[in-house]
Amino acid sequence: MPTISMFYGIVVMMFYKDNKQHNLPHIHVRYQDAKAVISIPDGELIEGELPRKQLRLTQAWIEIHADELMADWDLAIIGEPIYKIDPLK
Repeated sequence: MPTISMFYGIVVMMFYKDNKQHNLPHIHVRYQDAKAVISIPDGELIEGELPRKQLRLTQAWIEIHADELMADWDLAIIGEPIYKIDPLK
């Protein structure tokens, strides 16, 4: 599972060919021991949990990079290499 970005201790990843389990565009996020799956289109928490502050930071990052995330998603579901995305600054 490639890491596409890291910021403030938050690691953002995207699995290849991962459109069956959650059935919508999403990212996997880790922060310390917490893990979550977050929807790309709306930033909603699908599964798991993150501390409130880290969830808000991730949602802001998703909003800023929505087009890039969707482009990576389109590549990932067909098994193509995906691109790194700038961290939240």
